[in-house]
Amino acid sequence: MKNGVKIISFANHKGGVGKTTTTASVGSILASQGKQVLVIDLDAQANLTASLLHGESDVSIYNALVGNESLPVVDINPNLHLVPASLGLAMADLELASAMARERILAELIDEVKDNYDYILIDCPPSLGLLTLNAFTASNEIIIPLVAEVLPFKGLTMINNFIDMVRKRLNPQAHVTGILITRWENTNLSKQIEQGMRAQLGQLVFQTKIRKNVTIAEAPLESKNIVEYAPKSNGAKDYKAFTEELKKLFGEK
Repeated sequence: MKNGVKIISFANHKGGVGKTTTTASVGSILASQGKQVLVIDLDAQANLTASLLHGESDVSIYNALVGNESLPVVDINPNLHLVPASLGLAMADLELASAMARERILAELIDEVKDNYDYILIDCPPSLGLLTLNAFTASNEIIIPLVAEVLPFKGLTMINNFIDMVRKRLNPQAHVTGILITRWENTNLSKQIEQGMRAQLGQLVFQTKIRKNVTIAEAPLESKNIVEYAPKSNGAKDYKAFTEELKKLFGEK
C-alpha cells in the first residue's frame, strides 16, 4: 500500500447534498496536482460516471460486486481513474443479502488495486444500506456533505450511529473526518444553521463552505466537473479551497 493512501467515502443518507459533485471535483483537483486518484461510483443513478465520462460506460462496479470480477477501472486521464456505476446497482442490496462476508466485498476489491493510488474516493448512494456499509468498511475517512438547512442537520445523528456501528463491528479505522457545508447562501437561515453546526460540532465542520452556484448544476450536463467547466466560478474556487484544507488535514502540501 502507498504510504499514507487515503480511502475516503463521501456519504449522506439524504440525496441532493453534493456528494457526487464533491467526489468529482476533489478527485479532479487532486489528479491535476499530480496525485494518482481512483474515484468509485457506488450509486445506481451513476451521476459521477456521467459527469466524468463522455457517453455511457460498457462496464460497471455491479459486475465486480455480484459477479466475483475485478474492479473495472476506466482511465479519465493519466492521473484520474474511474470505476463506473450502472442502474444494476439498484438491485445489489438484494442480490448480496445472502453473500458471505457481504459487507467486506468492496474492501477486498479495493485491496487488489490500492497500491496504485494516493487517493481512492467513493461516491456513496443516498441511503444507509449495504452499499454504503461496504464503502464505510473499506474506508479510513468519511466526509459528510451537508446542506445548511434544518432537517439535514438533524439527520446527522442517524449517520453517526451507523458509523459507530461500523467502527465497532467491522472497521476500527472508520470515522467522520469532517462535515462539509454545501449549497451555502448568504442568508440568515444559512448563517444560523452554520453557526449552530460549528457550536455543536466544533472543528469537525470544515472551514471551507461550498457556495450555492448554478454552474455546479450545469457542469454534469457537459460531462465535466465544476473545475473544468467553470474554473473561475465560486463553485470551482470553493472546491479548490476545500481540497487544500483536506490536504492540510492529512499533513500534505
